Amino acid sequence: MDRAADDTPTSGAAADRPGRLVVEVERLVVGGVGLAHEPSGRVTMVDGALPGERVRVQLTSERQRMSTSSILEVVEPAPTRVEPRCPEVARGCGGCDLQHVEPSAQPVLKAAILRDALDRSIRRGDVEEVAVAVGPSSAPWRYRSTIRCALDGDRVAFHERRSEGVLAVTDCLVAHDLLAEVIRDGRFPDAAEVTIRAGVRTGERLVVVTPAVAAGTVVPDGVRLVGSDELGRGRRAWYHEEVDGHRFRISALSFFQSGVGGAEVLVDAVRRAAGPVAPADRFVDLYGGVGLFSEMLGAVEPVLVERSASSAADARVNLADAGARVVRSAVERWRPSRADVVVADPARAGLGRDGVRAVAGTGARRVVLVSCDVASLVRDLGLLTAAGYKANGIEVVDLFPNTHHVEAVTVLDRR
Repeated sequence: MDRAADDTPTSGAAADRPGRLVVEVERLVVGGVGLAHEPSGRVTMVDGALPGERVRVQLTSERQRMSTSSILEVVEPAPTRVEPRCPEVARGCGGCDLQHVEPSAQPVLKAAILRDALDRSIRRGDVEEVAVAVGPSSAPWRYRSTIRCALDGDRVAFHERRSEGVLAVTDCLVAHDLLAEVIRDGRFPDAAEVTIRAGVRTGERLVVVTPAVAAGTVVPDGVRLVGSDELGRGRRAWYHEEVDGHRFRISALSFFQSGVGGAEVLVDAVRRAAGPVAPADRFVDLYGGVGLFSEMLGAVEPVLVERSASSAADARVNLADAGARVVRSAVERWRPSRADVVVADPARAGLGRDGVRAVAGTGARRVVLVSCDVASLVRDLGLLTAAGYKANGIEVVDLFPNTHHVEAVTVLDRR
């Protein structure tokens, strides 16, 4: 064959037709996209690619220093690449953007994404060297017990991949069977959004319809319906879940982990990071939600800080026997209490400067930071380092298999 007519590269990248290239993917970065280099040296971000793969791509956007591209063909696949199990992925559903990766390989990739981001921060001098370990995962299928859905007509739908468009679905392979039945059989006329929730261990189910439950709404028998308009007027609605033998009330608008298996995996990781919590230890639970960590770690008279009214109300019920003091406040506006051990589980935005100020204000000897975003975690580690803490280990636990979301538990000690 004439080499001039062969567009398959021997190394690096090779030019193809205008806007098309064959590139070698080096690693995954935040967001779960592949990083490669064009022949010019410019970085291109390849959606759906895996480290070590050679892929033919089409450039979709271009800037001076970086472009984005989509895969036309996987020339040499990674050993961990598999055919997505869910047929909705092939139709364009964007909910599970790592289903093309063997489930057992996903936690390793997620740890590598975190390691890459940390290394850049270490080189800048923001964070000291810290070990990253790969911890356990949720089961990859039927694990979710809470799902927020869009609507296509009156049918449950999910957003299409990298798009604002929506796609009606007949099933979701990461949804627990209690939710899958609602996805399949539910009809929600005039709704903009529905949140489907279930207690896997109790069998209780609750659906929140936004903006209201309209005439013609259909759900399976035994499912409790409530409109967000009713909740806004003060109606209370909740379900219960059991985690390792502990029963929790969870209100319609309260945060809880993605599934009961994930909650148990995360609790175990936090327990390992915190170490034994003695009865005399002053325990502070920041962004404490319904009281999961305070209850499961056996804290005595913990202080729990939570801004959500419904979550704080649930925590008072769930921690009644522990003698908890539940403070309804944003952590950033809370006046710190003295503590020996602090667990902080902020939302995706992380602690930020004000959250770190609150953590440091407790004077805690040990801090356990639960993070669900790599960028905010790396930033927060830099801020906590400056506040006098040293990170002594990070464990990546996969609570969202088949997606790029990274959950990490970091143990920090005061110097």
